[in-house]
Amino acid sequence: MRYVIVGCGNVGMELARRWTAAGHHVVGTTTSPARAAEVGAVCASVAVLRGSDRSALSEAVTGADAVVLTVSPRITRAFDATARVAEYADTLTATARTAAAVHDRVVFTSSVSVYGRGLAPVVDETTPLTDDPDASPRNFIAAEAAVLAAARGAVVRLPDVYGHPRDIDYPSRVKLAHEMLGGSVPFDGEALLYRIDYRDAAAALDFVVTGGLTGVYNAVPDAVTPPTNREVFAGICAAEGWPDLTYRAEIATPVVPMSSAKLRAAGFTFDH
Repeated sequence: MRYVIVGCGNVGMELARRWTAAGHHVVGTTTSPARAAEVGAVCASVAVLRGSDRSALSEAVTGADAVVLTVSPRITRAFDATARVAEYADTLTATARTAAAVHDRVVFTSSVSVYGRGLAPVVDETTPLTDDPDASPRNFIAAEAAVLAAARGAVVRLPDVYGHPRDIDYPSRVKLAHEMLGGSVPFDGEALLYRIDYRDAAAALDFVVTGGLTGVYNAVPDAVTPPTNREVFAGICAAEGWPDLTYRAEIATPVVPMSSAKLRAAGFTFDH
């Protein structure tokens, strides 16, 4: 099979490794020429492009069996509400609309932020989406709509992705928040800190693509309800002797338990 992965970050690269090892032809994309060699080490070929560039993306997906979007906004542009507007629109919405216009089998890696605080007993794929005007959920929702309008579109909604060797661990994240943001973060302190290992995130995408699944799936490890952001980060701050973080609650994620029963019923298991 021939697959195109648009956005080869930690999850995209892990997915490329899985598919290359399975004998598939993988085309990886990056916006940075400096990363071409790194991406090329796990992909059959590399295209340097922005996902919103219709001409370049159309050429890259020629002959592909599926296109997977694992694009993510730059972290440096995610902490400020104003900066998020243009960054999320270009990275998420424009890329999804372009991909859906040039291929009918697109799988989009989305976020559980589309549910907002998720005010229901349990959040699943039938839970209404948030009407929060923040650029993060608005653009994830718009990108999902574009992909799901395609004949064979699918969406995989992920929580916080962690575990990659290049990832910043949670104490380092809190330290960074104090040093660069004055201890003020855009997240909701009462949100449950659901996390998925990057390998399980890639496995879920692999499962949806190779299984021919369409529609929306939560890929949220749901065996145990996790503590809140505030509980986790307060513990880190206390251990390190730092002040508690301030939560601006600009980007809301569920404060109630989430379910991935739909994905598990299809046969998927979380291994990490």
